Amino acid sequence: MNSIKISIPSLIENVKIIESFIDNARERFEINDDIYGNIMISVTECISNAIVHGNRGNKEKLVHLELKAEEDKLLFVIEDEGEGFEYENLPDPTAPENIEKIGGRGIFLIRHLSDELKFEEGGKKTVLSFYMD
Repeated sequence: MNSIKISIPSLIENVKIIESFIDNARERFEINDDIYGNIMISVTECISNAIVHGNRGNKEKLVHLELKAEEDKLLFVIEDEGEGFEYENLPDPTAPENIEKIGGRGIFLIRHLSDELKFEEGGKKTVLSFYMD
């Protein structure tokens, strides 16, 4: 299994570093255009959530990203140094009372763009899976 890791300080402008990381992975692992778009949106949204909500924008805390390439899929493991969150009780952003709210759609998007979404360690670690076929 191939694996690449990167850690960034919790500054929202560092999402650009993650975009470059994904671009490099695209070449290395020959990611097709359809999957590439889903990966870029999902991983950068997850990183943004880790920076803003997980580490609360504390630049002293890091966000860690690991890409694991398995035979038929790519796994992106995102981990922050925050306290986690209650991922079982997220409001449905498509519910009428939430439609006009500004936030709350990130995990909904990630869930629909990735092939599999898992939360571990109380929500401090997120694993996104993308099948390569």
